[in-house]
This record gives sequence, C-alpha cells and structure tokens, in this order.
Amino acid sequence: MSSGVPVLEIGGSHVTAAMVSAGLVERVHRAGLDSKASAESIVGELCDAARQLPLASGLAVALPGPFDFAAGVAWYKLDKFAALYGQDLGRSLRERLGLERIVFMNDAEAFTIGEWFAGELRGLDRCVGITIGTGIGSAFLDDGRAIRTGDTVPPGGELYRTSFDGRPIEDCISARAILRRYADKLGTPPPRSTGVKEIAEAARAGDAVAESALVEAFQVLADALAPWLARFGATRVVLGGSIAGAFDVVAEVFPFPVSATADAEHSALIGAALHFERSTGPG
Repeated sequence: MSSGVPVLEIGGSHVTAAMVSAGLVERVHRAGLDSKASAESIVGELCDAARQLPLASGLAVALPGPFDFAAGVAWYKLDKFAALYGQDLGRSLRERLGLERIVFMNDAEAFTIGEWFAGELRGLDRCVGITIGTGIGSAFLDDGRAIRTGDTVPPGGELYRTSFDGRPIEDCISARAILRRYADKLGTPPPRSTGVKEIAEAARAGDAVAESALVEAFQVLADALAPWLARFGATRVVLGGSIAGAFDVVAEVFPFPVSATADAEHSALIGAALHFERSTGPG
C-alpha cells in the first residue's frame, strides 16, 4: 500500500474512520451511528467521521448491502439505513466533502481481503470469509480477489441469497435466528437485554439450552457452506461479525478448517484500503 488511504468502515450502529498505510491502521476515530435516522442525519454523521481524516487522496468506504457498490447507490429497504433507499450516497458524500473519488466496497469482502492480506487467511490461494450479525455476509477469494460469478460460488458470491431446508439461510443462522431458537428452547422470551454474546456466555457457564441453540445454528452454517467450499476449492474459512465471539462454543461442528478473526473491524479497514488502491492504480 502507498502513503495512506482514508477509510470509513460502516456498521449498523457505528462508523469507524482510519488511515491505512502498508497494512497499518492509524488515526482511528470511532463514533456511534443511528442507522434508523433520516437520510440527512446519516449522511451528516458519515461526513463528520470522514472529516477526521486527511482526504486529499479520496475515500474508501466499506459498508453492508444491499448497495450498488459501483454506482454508489443505497438500496436498503428494511430497518437499518432504510431512509437511504435509492439515494446516491456517493454523490452526497463527494459534494459535502469536496471529493472527486470515493470507492465503495462490500464490508464482508473488505473483511475477507483484510484477513487474506494480514490475518487468518494470509497468503492462501482460495479461501472464504463469513460475517454474521444481523445477516450474513460472505466473500470467496482467489488470490486475494473476490469471485462473484460462476457455478463455484453462490449467486453474486453472497451466501445470504441461498436457502437451507427450503428457508432463507438467514432465517437459520443470524443474530435474530439464534435468539429465536434460544427463546423456542426456553419456552419463553429471554430478557430483552439478551443477545448472542449473552447466550454464548451462558453456554460457557454450562447452560445446555444456550449451547444447544448455538450449536444447532452453526451446524446449519457448516452444512450449507460445505458444498460451496468443495466446489470453490477453498482451504480455509474465517468468521467475523458479532457472532464470531461464540466460535469457541461451536468450533467442533465444522468439518473443515475454520477460525475466528482477531479483529473484524481492523481487517475490514485494511481490505477497503487495498481495494481502493487496486481500483485507482495500474492493473
């Protein structure tokens, strides 16, 4: 990487701004982000974060879909960022920040490329990254570049567009799916403060119901992912996202090499910076 790339990494409740140079993440600025606010408010919060960085070279942005990453247009419909539906976010940011170039990237691809460059997937020819939180993100890499077409990867390289046992896979393995499974096993809704982190902590403390809910959910991921790994020829998978913190509870369900990231945000920042430089440099 060159002298430094300014990057925004956007999640459902946060935005992180950082400079990335030669795989090193510096000048990190984190702020909360209200994804259910108005479009004006969301864009304003993103601009405030970006202004924490020197922007002379442009800006790399990693964020979740559905989003037209080439055109810079948001297509969020449900819940988070719904106010941005149909908005040309690229133009809005360029105009407000006085920039000529903004490069958008899927956050799961950014995470996976970062892991390939400096993490669990370092140097592997064919590998896969999976992020799990509100939904599922995925990336299938061949020598550090995302593969989105062909019959060896899910449609668009996106596992969330597939089904398992006749249901969308996110209905089986996601934060909401795990919470629903846990509640069904309890026979009563858990406290409102309960999330996957709390379920994992309960499992570690010996709660068999919590452990069962996690194991069954991750077994779906293992079963759904295995055929794609065989087709693609992937040698390792790395997990990221809010649910990766439960990996130690469920590691044994995976019949293939898999590990959890040390820092998903860090990897996404690096991957977005690398994508920015690839898109602006020769070749």
